Amino acid sequence: MANTTVLVTGSTGKTGRRVSERLRQRGHDVREASRSSRPSFDWQDHNTWPPALHGVDAVYVVIPDLGDPAAVETTRSFAAHAAAAGVRKAVMVSVPIAGTDDSAAITDTEKAFTAAGLALTALRLRWFNQNFSEDFLLDSVTVGDIRVPAGDGREAFVDADDIADVAVQCLLDDVHDGRYYELTGPDALSFKEVAAILTEITGRTITYSPLSAAQFISEQEASGAPTDWAHALTGLYSKIADGSLDSTSTDIEAVLGRPARSFRSYATATAQAWTS
Repeated sequence: MANTTVLVTGSTGKTGRRVSERLRQRGHDVREASRSSRPSFDWQDHNTWPPALHGVDAVYVVIPDLGDPAAVETTRSFAAHAAAAGVRKAVMVSVPIAGTDDSAAITDTEKAFTAAGLALTALRLRWFNQNFSEDFLLDSVTVGDIRVPAGDGREAFVDADDIADVAVQCLLDDVHDGRYYELTGPDALSFKEVAAILTEITGRTITYSPLSAAQFISEQEASGAPTDWAHALTGLYSKIADGSLDSTSTDIEAVLGRPARSFRSYATATAQAWTS
């Protein structure tokens, strides 16, 4: 494909920075969208959007927090700005319908882009492998006790590198326009199984302690976490606990022509994060 200019929102996040790296490696122009970028970009400041969108062919969209009542309207407005700027396509990441209590918000944000006249590829993501090494579960693994309210439920943890590979393919190849992909790892694992894999690979004893929702919120608040954050996480864990996410998809393999990366493979490559 000819040189493409891509606006990458969430460019400092786990998937955004990987998408940016891959696009640059393939010779495409990347415009990172953040408050500190030039031009700057802020979801809450519509005046920052036109300069960021000027001359852009495609956008990688990490949607605003769906817990925000204004998220859908913000997305609609952004999609309209993108269309007015001549943007042709959007690759949007969100969560699976089964992973939220507000499925209408997901579908409404997706529809915002097609209603504005953009080609859309929607990527519905499961929990990242990298949550255990780059985010809020790192401390639990480091301490050796994963204390979360997920019960015996399973989740098909997906790798951020796979997500980025799929996103870049969708940004650069029109065959994926109009498609809705659910990106999962190859295996649905319980947190007990995750702890066992981490124990085996790191040589350290790592346990899983299933908590009640109330216990988890209390521990989070005691550690200084904001109450809203503790409740939001509890809601996400509840979707694992109730079995809503106990399924896998072959969409990564369909797009990339290779299997999705397993949690075990990720953990083997990442072991130094928990042992150094």
